[in-house]
Amino acid sequence: MLRKDELPSRHRAVAPGWSPLYYRGDPLEILSGHGRYVRDAQGRSYLDLYGGIGANLLGYDVPEVRQALERQLRTGVVHTSTFYLSRSHVELAERVGRLSGVPDPVVFFTCSGTEAVETALLLATEYRRSRQVVALHHGYHGRSFGALAVTGDRRWQGMALSPLNVAHVPAGRADPQGAAQEDTAAYVRRCAAELEGLLDGVLPPVAALLAEPVQGVAGAVPLEPGQLAAYGRAARERGVLLIVDEMQTGWGRTGRYWGHQWAEAQPDLLVFGKGVGNGLALGGVVGRREVMSCLPMPSVSTFGGNPLATTAAAATLDVLEERDLPRYAHRIGGLLRSRLDGRLRETASARSVQGWGLLLGLAFVDPDTGAPSPARAAAVQEECRARGVLVGLGGTAGNRLRLMPPLTLTEEEARHGADVIAAAAQETDGCGRST
Repeated sequence: MLRKDELPSRHRAVAPGWSPLYYRGDPLEILSGHGRYVRDAQGRSYLDLYGGIGANLLGYDVPEVRQALERQLRTGVVHTSTFYLSRSHVELAERVGRLSGVPDPVVFFTCSGTEAVETALLLATEYRRSRQVVALHHGYHGRSFGALAVTGDRRWQGMALSPLNVAHVPAGRADPQGAAQEDTAAYVRRCAAELEGLLDGVLPPVAALLAEPVQGVAGAVPLEPGQLAAYGRAARERGVLLIVDEMQTGWGRTGRYWGHQWAEAQPDLLVFGKGVGNGLALGGVVGRREVMSCLPMPSVSTFGGNPLATTAAAATLDVLEERDLPRYAHRIGGLLRSRLDGRLRETASARSVQGWGLLLGLAFVDPDTGAPSPARAAAVQEECRARGVLVGLGGTAGNRLRLMPPLTLTEEEARHGADVIAAAAQETDGCGRST
């Protein structure tokens, strides 16, 4: 049996330095899970409000998903390839197409969200015969070459060479309560005008505009009301494709099946991943047939849409629909947000909660200067772990807690999680930790 301190050192010996672990002083090894709780190697239980970066959409050890996977495993077929017919593949694609709202939809499955973004960029640039793409400041779309090229997070900008010509336009506002800020309507008009000027002034023609309805890695910062719709209109009037990244906003997390539905925007290509397989690796692109069919050469995905992943996804969607979890996520997310706001009102370093549904972010600042404080956010994360609750970190400045719990989170768990976060923030303020 491994000593408690042995596995972290073995991990560091084989993992690249840029692939960090949370809780550096005492990394967490998760050995089992059930519902919204996980258990570590020491037998301690934690309420997981981060959910595998949102991939565990329904939680852990979900009977419907487990039983579906067991049935598929008993067939002996875990993988074939896309060269062969797969009933679960076809049925899931039909279902995703119906749910997408995209007219005359075609679906291509991938192994991850990053691969889905790459596929969408490939399709858009081929369809428009242009390498020019517009994305949003502070956006993040994956770790691969093309996905990083369009990423608007400053920590990733300026890396090596890029396969695309990329320009960025404003996203939502991380501090909507700032005293000097313009009102929402004026802000949206200014952003739309900036995009229109860019699209009209850039040669060659722009292939696509890529946007997240809520920027997850930025710390659950939503676009302003009307912003995505205004961007979509500007793009469509000029023949530019709208690619909506629904990795973190898809599958009911924001209170609707897709985050763009709140904005009444119509994507040409929609990319998805994370929660659809409830932890199994699955992503994809759904788009208009004309765009999805534009590649001149045949192509396949070796593992994308394999029978095991599509079976898990079908079972996940069954639960999502039968329990009406998008509507539930809207309600329980409102409860979680309201309780956090109320409990954190007297915490000097915490700012208001942002996000939609069960995709939420909370910023921490130096109470004396108002400057973003990554150290305080990290200290609160550590204190939450000590109190039995797991949360994520994010934000362009690294100063935001990220909450992406399973959509099955109960009212009692939401209240408990909010109370622990508030207590952890107050404890951190009280300790006067350095920023």
